[in-house]
Amino acid sequence: MVSKRIIPCLDVKDGRTVKGVNFLNLRDAGDPVELAYTYSQKGADELVFLDISATEEKRKTLIEMVKSVARQISIPFTIGGGISELSDAHELLNSGADKISINSAAVRNPALIEEMASQFGSQFVVVAIDTRKVGDQNLVHLVGGKVPTQINTENWIREVEDRGAGEILLTSMDHDGTKNGFDLDFLTQLNKIVHIPLIASGGAGKQEHFYDLFEKTGVDAALAASIFHFQEVEIPYLKKYLSDKGILVRPGSN
Repeated sequence: MVSKRIIPCLDVKDGRTVKGVNFLNLRDAGDPVELAYTYSQKGADELVFLDISATEEKRKTLIEMVKSVARQISIPFTIGGGISELSDAHELLNSGADKISINSAAVRNPALIEEMASQFGSQFVVVAIDTRKVGDQNLVHLVGGKVPTQINTENWIREVEDRGAGEILLTSMDHDGTKNGFDLDFLTQLNKIVHIPLIASGGAGKQEHFYDLFEKTGVDAALAASIFHFQEVEIPYLKKYLSDKGILVRPGSN
């Protein structure tokens, strides 16, 4: 059986880590390189960096951050935000990122998933999906959750897998930052139809939420931000708690 992964997420804006609620009201959470080092020492399994204000002008800044992070840590990390073509991904991977994450660009040009999987290998390609309940169905949202589409999230997940994605990072916008728990019902439904690793994001507020997620949905990994950034939940204690409850995790550090 594969160990469940605990993944801190660092949303980066103008070179700083930020966090909000339902994608709004951002507040500063620290230097991304320093946080990356701290998490690697505390036993995080992976890290995800999402440049939420990515533009061409800031690409050089992001590249330098990736190089700095790669020098500081030995655990895998994923970079996303503003990646719209193969050359973007190539530059980030060459700078030290282990995986790249695409979101809006994949929806606008689904063939990009296939191109990246063919060029770099599926294991390097993560498709991030921001979803929100609209009426009686979950719909994909773009541009950091600001732009709704008419794309059914379940259908999009099937297509993403068919096109060669290696992992899916699913963020429930209705739960994001609320600390009221993950979207268990929807994640359980999705995990039954997907055959690649599913990373759940949105709603973590306490240790019990992680146990509920792994025990009830069977997803492969849990991603969280503010509770780690502001030391509300410490990764070593979380991993011990999960292990004591019978969830297979890699040991945390002290």
